Formats: sequence, C-alpha cells, structure tokens
Amino acid sequence: MNDFDWGVIARSWSFLAEGMALSALLVLVATVGGLVLGFGLALMRLSTHRFIAVPAAAYVTVMRSLPLVLVLFWFYFLIPLAIGRPIGSLMSALIAFVMFEAAFYCEIIRAGIANVRKGQAEAGLATGLRRGQVMRHIVMPQALRAMMPLVLNQIVIVFQDTSLVYVVALHDFLTTASIVASRDGRPTEMYTLVAVVYLIICLSATKAVEFYRKGRTT
Repeated sequence: MNDFDWGVIARSWSFLAEGMALSALLVLVATVGGLVLGFGLALMRLSTHRFIAVPAAAYVTVMRSLPLVLVLFWFYFLIPLAIGRPIGSLMSALIAFVMFEAAFYCEIIRAGIANVRKGQAEAGLATGLRRGQVMRHIVMPQALRAMMPLVLNQIVIVFQDTSLVYVVALHDFLTTASIVASRDGRPTEMYTLVAVVYLIICLSATKAVEFYRKGRTT
C-alpha cells in the first residue's frame, strides 16, 4: 500500500465523473423507460385475449433469453439499417437498455399485480368503479408495495450491466477507470476505486431493500 498513488484518482476525477454520469443516465433511462414499457407489457400479458397476450409473452421470453451484450449489438447495427441513418452509440444503447429491461420489469409488475387478490378488484368493480380506477386505486398501490424490493434489486443489476456499453464505444464508469489504469499504469488504484464504488452503491441498495421490507412488517 506504500506504492498506492491516491493522486491518480484526483487527477482523473473529471474523466471518471463523466463515466459515472453516463452510467447514471443509462440507469435512469433504463429504469423509467423499462418500467413504463414493462407496465404496458404486463397488462398485455394479463389480457384474456390471446392475440394481445401471446405477442407480449413472446417478446418477454425472447428478451429474457438473450444476453444484454447481444441486444446492444442488435440495436447498434440494426436500427440505423431500419431507419436509413445512424443514431449514434448513446441513443442505440439507451434504446437497447429500455427494450431489454422492459422484459424484466414486465415480469416484476405482472407478479406484483397477480399478488393482489382478485376479490379486491371484483369488489371495486361491484361498487361502480371502472376497471382503470380499480387498477389505479386498488390494485397498483398494493402491487407497488410487493414489487418494490424486486425493482430496487433490478436497478442494481442495471447499474452493473452498464459496464457492457464499451462494446458500442461508450465510456461508462468502469470503462473510464480502465482507460486511466492503462494510460497511467495504475490498475491497482483504479480497480480498487471501481470496487469500492460498486460495493457502496450495491450495499446501499441492499440496505434500502432490507429497510423497506422491515417497514412493511412493522
């Protein structure tokens, strides 16, 4: 540890901060977009009409069966071919993350909705509420409480997966740290920093899940 150079971290902090900003952007967009699209997919999967439920189930099955790195490649190369013009690495990565994470959030939301007893929805309909009102005022508040720990866990997974964007030439936090490690010949310092940052973020999310679960039981 006597040879540990803390200065390399300070000197490269602005570059590392850019990588962390990209990772944070990917997590934010993937989470918000994935939840919105996942909610729509979950409603489709819960539909009693097969022509609505089957395509949603097929989409979720395919996406959950593929590695994210392959999905990144797909959107990076196929979207420009489909629309006839390039969209850039960042936009293709954002689209890929949203489309990929939507499949996982769909199953989380579907499980949360299924966790609410059908009798409560039927009681709401019997009082004269419309189906949309039943979903908004009765089903979803209970489903959100059930799915929140899984959503937080999925956010942690998304953060860890942001390291894969190097395949489309983007510099996330891990990639920027790797660049600095190679440039300055200080891999110990850089990868120690990465490990500490990932550990703090993942442990904080884990503690948040534990705190939430304890709050529900009290």
